[in-house]
Amino acid sequence: MAKSRQQKRQELRKGQGKGKDQGLWIWALVAVVLTIAIGVGVYFGTKPETAENPIESELTSQSGEEEPEVLEEEPIEYKESEVPKKETMAEFTMSNGEKFTIELYPQYAPQTVANFVKLIKEGFYDGLTFHRVVEGFMAQGGDPQGNGMGGSAQTIKGEFASNGFTQNTLSHQRGVISMARSSAPDSASSQFFICYGDASFLDGNYAAFGRVVEGMSTIDNFLKVERGYNEMGEMAVPKTPIVIKKAVIK
Repeated sequence: MAKSRQQKRQELRKGQGKGKDQGLWIWALVAVVLTIAIGVGVYFGTKPETAENPIESELTSQSGEEEPEVLEEEPIEYKESEVPKKETMAEFTMSNGEKFTIELYPQYAPQTVANFVKLIKEGFYDGLTFHRVVEGFMAQGGDPQGNGMGGSAQTIKGEFASNGFTQNTLSHQRGVISMARSSAPDSASSQFFICYGDASFLDGNYAAFGRVVEGMSTIDNFLKVERGYNEMGEMAVPKTPIVIKKAVIK
């Protein structure tokens, strides 16, 4: 039987509807496939470049292999009987005969003072140098290697606020002596520095433990020694060694 025009129109509309539905399903399938492909590409592809972690960089040798982790020894802890009960004087005589005297403050940094006194009594500082002298900042010494990389056999606890030691409120001002250290808070041993001026930006992060009370002019005279540049770009390396002849507890 011949179909009426109306029936043909209805069938045509149904066919168009099916076509649209099939088209939508196809596009949906394509979208799913593309999403999976992109995801796979991202997962197995190159990761975006990021800045190197400076700590990880330090643990990587020039060959690109990671260095083995170095476990630090526990810092020494002096007994209460080994810590001076009051301010103590330490006198340094330089190889040119000039002197300076430091008053040590155990009330601010007892372990630091005990360690410093012990090293002086052992003659540890005799013959060592001030290897880093920076005008307007500080003079640093007490390194048996003479290059800032050495120290005594034992380390001490960092007695400063950022290391949980809030008792030390001595500010880094002109004439104040403080302990040098690495990035590890409990790494100080024998190296110390004496401030030339206001260095209060170091407060809370370094263990100040005394002050030059006599002979600051001796420390100032270190600046008269011709110096060269160090690896940090500071004019700081004395071309003529600045030698500690003798250090004693008075």
